[in-house]
Amino acid sequence: MDAIVEMIDVAKEFGRKQAVRSVSLAIARGSAVALLGPNGAGKTTSIAMMLGLLRPTRGQVRLFGGDPGSPRQHVRLGVMLQSVSVPDRLTVAETINLFRGFYPAPLPTERLLSAAGLKDDARTMANRLSGGKMRRLQFALAMAGDPDALFLDEPTVGMDVTSRRQFWDELRGFIASGKTLLLTTHDLQEADMVADRVIVMNEGTIVADAPPERIKMEFGGRQISFAAGAGVDLAQLDRLPYVLSVHTAGRKVTLRTTDSDAVLRRLIQGEWDISDIQVTGAGLEDAFVRLTTEMGEHT
Repeated sequence: MDAIVEMIDVAKEFGRKQAVRSVSLAIARGSAVALLGPNGAGKTTSIAMMLGLLRPTRGQVRLFGGDPGSPRQHVRLGVMLQSVSVPDRLTVAETINLFRGFYPAPLPTERLLSAAGLKDDARTMANRLSGGKMRRLQFALAMAGDPDALFLDEPTVGMDVTSRRQFWDELRGFIASGKTLLLTTHDLQEADMVADRVIVMNEGTIVADAPPERIKMEFGGRQISFAAGAGVDLAQLDRLPYVLSVHTAGRKVTLRTTDSDAVLRRLIQGEWDISDIQVTGAGLEDAFVRLTTEMGEHT
């Protein structure tokens, strides 16, 4: 495998706090990976080590097969972190041109303005942009060097719906060209939409690493929803075999289950007063919650 990033038995400690524990992974060229986890899971620390901003306490990290701290590796990389400042007294176009000068074969300025949806703001002072437009400028700066791989940390925070749509259209084109994406986000719908692989971290370790459909099936289970008649004792639903959780909204009931066929048979054979039955696959959010809360309580 031609790996963009490799982490081999990596740990990172800050004093007595162990932020990352024995993490091993490889991110292949041409893949789109979402790195997910609750706050404090170790995502930010892991990315900082991948980028050479932190050194591991133990283990080895490689970026493009070499030292993550080397400028030779960084020139092939585009990075969009959450907090990025821009130089004062430069317009949007001037800021982009400044960053283009850091790379041997940058993308044209017009192409970057178009990709970020900032053509109409080219002469605006960069430090006067709104929060959403600042994120779009940061995307243009990440793309300035025509990178082989993009690292994006919560990229669409502050963007409006139209800007998000354009951003994801651009990103799909980037992935389709055979380049590599590593994305961190709290928007699990975005992760599900763009990633072909999801890595979930919790308490400094990797708790799941698979395509999103497999994670949803294995950890999210399936959902049965129905309208419950007035005579149904909702408290009994929690005690049914294979039922992981019960959510009610008035008389509408949603069961999350590891075996939807078995639960349906039990409901039908028991002649439960239910109607409008639907069976669907659980979403990535359901799997994420189970991986980072319910399963963690039993480890």
